[in-house]
Amino acid sequence: MLVVDFGAQYAQLIARRVRELNVFSEIVGHRLSAAEMAAKHPAAIILSGGPKSVHVDGAPSLDPAVYDLGIPILGICYGAQLIAQQLGGTVGRGMKGEYGRTELTRNGASLILPDEAPGEHECWMSHFDGVTEAPAGFTVTASSPGAPVAVLENDDRKIYGVQFHPEVKHSPFGMGAMARFLHERAGIANDWKMASVIDEQVALIRERVGGARVICGLSGGVDSSVAAALVHKAIGSQLTCIYVDTGLMRKNESEQVVETFRRHLGIELIHADEGASFFEALAGLTEPESKRKAIGERFIRVFEKHTGGLTEAKFLVQGTLYPDLIESGGADGTAAVIKSHHNVGGLPDDMELELIEPLRDLFKDEVRALGTELGLPDEMVWRQPFPGPGLGVRIIGEVTPERVALLQEADAIVREELKNAGLEREIWQSYAALLADVRSVGVMGDERTYGHPIIIRAVTSDDAMTADWARIPYETLEVMSQRIINEVAGVNRVAYDITSKPPGTIEWE
Repeated sequence: MLVVDFGAQYAQLIARRVRELNVFSEIVGHRLSAAEMAAKHPAAIILSGGPKSVHVDGAPSLDPAVYDLGIPILGICYGAQLIAQQLGGTVGRGMKGEYGRTELTRNGASLILPDEAPGEHECWMSHFDGVTEAPAGFTVTASSPGAPVAVLENDDRKIYGVQFHPEVKHSPFGMGAMARFLHERAGIANDWKMASVIDEQVALIRERVGGARVICGLSGGVDSSVAAALVHKAIGSQLTCIYVDTGLMRKNESEQVVETFRRHLGIELIHADEGASFFEALAGLTEPESKRKAIGERFIRVFEKHTGGLTEAKFLVQGTLYPDLIESGGADGTAAVIKSHHNVGGLPDDMELELIEPLRDLFKDEVRALGTELGLPDEMVWRQPFPGPGLGVRIIGEVTPERVALLQEADAIVREELKNAGLEREIWQSYAALLADVRSVGVMGDERTYGHPIIIRAVTSDDAMTADWARIPYETLEVMSQRIINEVAGVNRVAYDITSKPPGTIEWE
């Protein structure tokens, strides 16, 4: 099955959901002609969403001849709007957008929505324009407050469209809709099984590396640890890991990372204490992209400095995941840049090392499963995601040692209280962010204060492509707030972020 990518953040997620339904999937660009798609002999085609409006000049399009191939097609979000526009329907401009949880109402019998989906049920939307009139021959089987045509179907031509995102976990009947399309409408058997990622990557790494030396930028997080273990399985002692202590880590984290890594993996490890140089590189910077790029360049300079006798080192291993890649502009640069990840958009042009990124097609939960398969302990596999730039992107404003120390204390309280409440494994990611350039008036001990606000962020997710704010009990939030204000000097206000992704991102910056 082909997933046609229109620059969507979710194209890879769609492909992955298809594989979860035991159907092999491949992502292709929207510029392929109908003949080129037909040459791949797909049993079905899914048109992804995308960041553009179908009305703007240069918006991604599809060879109209694809609709006449007789291959079942499902359009999702932008893909559904494109179907409507190209086949004679109407896509409204500047409508009331819908982002996040939205109520979907069934208008009649549907060949796509699963039978168990009730007349009104939640789905996940992320759109501004919407289809207002379906093309001739299509039936409208569902709508929402901001999408008069939320599901359109033409079973004679085997062409269907849904405005919502069935591929995300927050659409509870989404997988059922995708299963109906693949197995019933397209008639594809659910008999494909994913090949071993480990065996495949080990073979690829050995072939590419040969006898060369390889270094790995270890952050202590899940991604870089799994990448290191996978590469070590492939080339053994040819790998040397460098743990870069940026000075931007969480409280006591560097000591824990080094001890755990040496105890479990037995890989040669260089501990580079480079906090001072990172603070120097960040001096005066306040814009998030500038900070990310400065941190990315500093990482490479540290690697170059600490390779020392490893003059024959030719490759650099990074734990880049697919969410990193697509938020930085997509695998082919067609997706919108949400933020340049330091290991994608922040690398210097004159870097001499070649990159090895064995996890770049995977999502976080898949990486955790891979880590377990490689024999990594739970304390490594189930560490919360932590950005490569560390606390540097959780401080809104200039990054200084004093501000990092303040944030480390507040962040430690958040994590400690979630552990005390038994919520660690229920929450995908949690942390404190510091609004360093904001101060507000408060009263403490009958005296006026002028302190910083701390933002608590906690989300639930499966893959980081979408996320919902965690429903932490009020009592736990109250304890966090009291402790942060009482124990962290310079803070007089605490807020809890209840924004989902989309429209927000998981990180504050």
